[in-house]
Amino acid sequence: MFALYLTAELAGVTNLRPDDSEGSPFWYTFKVQCTSCREVHDKPVGVSRFENNEMSGSRGEANFVWKCKNCKRESSASIKAAPAAYEQTEPAKKQKLLEFDCRGLEFVEFQPEGSWLAEGVDSNTKFADIDLTEGEWFDYDEKANDEVSIKELKWEINRA
Repeated sequence: MFALYLTAELAGVTNLRPDDSEGSPFWYTFKVQCTSCREVHDKPVGVSRFENNEMSGSRGEANFVWKCKNCKRESSASIKAAPAAYEQTEPAKKQKLLEFDCRGLEFVEFQPEGSWLAEGVDSNTKFADIDLTEGEWFDYDEKANDEVSIKELKWEINRA
């Protein structure tokens, strides 16, 4: 079991999470490495927890099935549960967002592409369509009459 961890500086917002529902699935974007030949795939891949793919040899299904173009081995990964929300803490603390089971591959880098959600700490203002690809996000909370931000993002993938 592996997990995606985040450490981030949240100002005025909390409950940061991917916009991930059955009606609007989030595609988690990763760089992949084959555990057999250690080849890192040159293009990032997208994984949705709502998509199931057949594994060859009728070994069941997984959210992501991948064949290494170098050694031709088939590998798979499945997201184990809905993502957890990242809560604001002072100072910023590493928190687990997502757990996945990888067989024959490893996710070596996460790219936060896609739409993220958060709420105002005191105002409960809903923020949607947050873009974290630049590594930071700034907005204004009308109800709280204050600037809000997400900065210093640090993504890690470790054994859970």
